[in-house]
Amino acid sequence: MGSFLISLTFTICILISTCPLTSSTTDTSTISSIYDLLHSHGLPIGLLPKGVTNFTIDPSTGHFEVYLDSICDTNFESHVRFNLNVSGTLRFGEIAELSGVAAEDLFLWFPVKGIRVDIPSSGLIYFDVGVVFKQFSLSSFETPRDCIVLGLDSPQLDLFLFNDHGRIVE
Repeated sequence: MGSFLISLTFTICILISTCPLTSSTTDTSTISSIYDLLHSHGLPIGLLPKGVTNFTIDPSTGHFEVYLDSICDTNFESHVRFNLNVSGTLRFGEIAELSGVAAEDLFLWFPVKGIRVDIPSSGLIYFDVGVVFKQFSLSSFETPRDCIVLGLDSPQLDLFLFNDHGRIVE
């Protein structure tokens, strides 16, 4: 009986030491694009526009950065603006700590702080714009959209600045 307990304890220690410490089941080594990464995390691939030139992700934290060629606007159920760099923390069914994205509502631009979908899906997606969650149809985000490039001299580039607890968002 004593040797059985020693064997069992040894086996459990080996199993624990070889298991990953993170709960993520996504193998990022096989991910070839940011769109594949979104899909593998239960998010629609159309959350980001066409034209992503590069991206990085830290698999241990889920922190990612996406790089675009230019600042651009696209239209879902409302206007959404993407900066040159978009970053956040990717979790299954949500993007938290998002920066580099703004949504227009009533002629004002609000920074999008997070995005989440219901699991199981209700057919809705939610954008956290600080004061409220804007609700959209999930079907609006099935495919990446074309993004209209904004030049540096474009008057549309002027966004209202919002102070977000010490973080200035343009």
